[in-house]
Parts: sequence; C-alpha cells; structure tokens
Amino acid sequence: MRRVLLMLAGLALLAVPASAQTADEIVAKYIKTVGGADKIQSVKTLRKLGTFNGGGGFEAPIVEENKRNNMVRQEFSLQGLTAVNAYDGHTGWKIEPWQGKKDAEPLGEEAMKQIVEDSDFDGPLVNYQQKGNKVEFLGMEPVEGTDAFKLKVTLASGDVRYYFMDTDYYVPIKIETKRMIRGAEREYETSLGDYKEVSGWYMPFSVESNVKGNPNRAKVTYQKIEANVPIDDTRFHMPAVNASAQPGTKPPDAADTLPKRTDEKKTPAKPPTKP
Repeated sequence: MRRVLLMLAGLALLAVPASAQTADEIVAKYIKTVGGADKIQSVKTLRKLGTFNGGGGFEAPIVEENKRNNMVRQEFSLQGLTAVNAYDGHTGWKIEPWQGKKDAEPLGEEAMKQIVEDSDFDGPLVNYQQKGNKVEFLGMEPVEGTDAFKLKVTLASGDVRYYFMDTDYYVPIKIETKRMIRGAEREYETSLGDYKEVSGWYMPFSVESNVKGNPNRAKVTYQKIEANVPIDDTRFHMPAVNASAQPGTKPPDAADTLPKRTDEKKTPAKPPTKP
C-alpha cells in the first residue's frame, strides 16, 4: 500500500505503540493531523470542483458545495445538462434533466438518507459523541498489504461504517459502507488519498469507490477546493415547481451517476516529517 502523502510542514506526532491505541486516541490524532479542531471549525463553507471518471473514458465535471450547518449541494454535468442533489438541513431534493424534467422534486428515502450523511460538514469522527455517533477500535487489519487501524463507526441513524486509518498519520485511507440501492443492499469500498491543505485543513483530493469485490472503480479527482467562499443559502433550498414542465423519457438514473461519498485509490503526496 502506498502511504498517504501529506504536506504537513512541521507537524510532529507523538509515537505511541499500536497496541496502546484506543478509539479516542486515534480520533484525537486524526483531528490533530488534519489541522486541529479550531481550524476545522473556522471553515464555514466548502466548494469542490472536480472530475468524475467512471472508467472506459467516461468523464464528467462535478461541483460539490457544503455549508454549515448541514447543507450540501452536488452537481453533475453531462451533455450540456446538469443534475442536482441538494439538502438544506430540512428538505432533500433533486433535478434529473435526463428525464426531461427541469423541476425539482423530493429525494427518495434511500437518496435522502445518503445526502443527510453527506451534509455532516466535518465528517462523523469530529465531535462524534455530541452527534450521537459511537466509535470502537477493532484492532489492526491490512489494507493493500500494510496494517491499518480499524474503527467501527456507528452513526446516530444506526448505520455502520468501517474506517481504516493510516498508522503513521492517522488519516482515513479506506472506508467501508453498506447502502440500499433500489431495495438491494450493496457494500462499498472507498479509498482516500492525495491529502492537501485547504485553509489549514488537510483533506483528500482523490476519492475512489467501488462495490466490494468488483474491480471496476469510479474516481473523483478534485482540481480545486475552496474554503469560506460566499455561498447563499438559496443554493440549497428546493426551487419552486414550474407547472409548465413536461416529463420526458428516463435515461440512466442520475442517482447512480452522481458520485457518492465513496472512496478510491490514493494518489500520494508528501508525508509530514515524523518525530
């Protein structure tokens, strides 16, 4: 496994034997590594500009916007049309132009559950107890041939994720999740890499994901991530319905096309200096 490459100048972490780790220690070191709680809390908005690569030469631009508290908007553009999934902290909605519909409509139950999880600005590990999440350390497990700390993260909703944390830098390098897709449960693997600094907060610029056991991977590469940019709340609110819009023929489901918060093979960067 290639090590996650972090550009963390001057950061030194206390070396503690793997056997001495606890869930809280691993989470605390993760928060410290990526910038610290104060830096994370100082970021109020994020705008991510990237490219979705679905394999076979298929690429499409994406835009993701997040705003405190619990607001998210995801855009996916193809053939001159833009699909939208969004959540304003109360209402989740979508626009699927390939169906010939330009009006916004409510998200279905499965998509709604996913976007609520995506709206967690800091992720489930930061302030996890206040959010009602539970984190357990399950020991070591190999990821691409190298041991990683394995954390079981039970969300307040009851959903479970497994986080695999790099043993040198304490950042997630893989996440395993289970999702319901059209009534069938699927298990996903997400790989995270190419960590870079954005306003003092280190975050992955490479996210690869696949159904567990399936070699075909989808990859999102972010060319630019901006922090604390002005984003109006109306970007997340569901627009009024246009009564004149007419439904059309349904193409591939945009919910499957929009990249999930899954994860992929890491593109390394430079590691911090180890003490």
